[in-house]
Amino acid sequence: MKNLVNVALAYQAKGMSVLPLLNKKPLIKFADRPALTADEIKKLWKKYPTASIALKTDKFFVVDIDRHENGADGFNSFDQLPKEWFPETLSQTTKHGGKQLFYLKRDEMTLHQMIGWQPGIDIKEHPNNYVVVAPSDGYSWENKNPIVKAPLDLIRTINQSRATKGHTNRVSEDLNLTRERNSTTDVLETIASGLGDQGQRNKALAALCGALFFRSVKPRLAYKLVNIANENSNDPLPQKELDRTFESILNREMQNGGG
Repeated sequence: MKNLVNVALAYQAKGMSVLPLLNKKPLIKFADRPALTADEIKKLWKKYPTASIALKTDKFFVVDIDRHENGADGFNSFDQLPKEWFPETLSQTTKHGGKQLFYLKRDEMTLHQMIGWQPGIDIKEHPNNYVVVAPSDGYSWENKNPIVKAPLDLIRTINQSRATKGHTNRVSEDLNLTRERNSTTDVLETIASGLGDQGQRNKALAALCGALFFRSVKPRLAYKLVNIANENSNDPLPQKELDRTFESILNREMQNGGG
């Protein structure tokens, strides 16, 4: 197989997080680590000259369409979705006849990875996930389009589908629990179910922050919990907005002698 170091360097120069693969498995530890530098890429491909190329899905996400033998046909599923959700963007064909559409993430709305979003269609988004890319063996770019931003309607739909499919039917909502509910019950349910609908999210976030600080939760852990609540929302707040509200409530608590 041809040495792909120059292609890997070209991706790196465009700001992509490059990974070397053999048999679709990364040759380095990469989770929560900075992107490889040009010098690191050169050294790795000198050591592994037949390595394929993968890109971390940290700046973009992929709509992964596939056909499964005796299973779901992602192309049929895709044809039934609104075309305006999928503007022209960079796309490639995959080794087994699939197709991947690349879209930039948006700062103003968080997207969540969702395997099985539609029958035969996955959303690969996690910053520690990756996709094999052309010209790795079996992969080919369909066009030279730039990667464009995903429409907000597409992101909302994916997040709503994730929230809906995340619900379990194994436990009835109407169970007659013997213990009484209390304010801590509300806090835990907010974390699990999210901050509510648009227009109520900031108020719910502020209330959750206050409730956590009232219960003497350490700020570092409280910050993690409010982020979980935001991620569990159908329409999450932008990260900057969440951070601004959290810091405001934290500063108020510190001024009042809390923390």
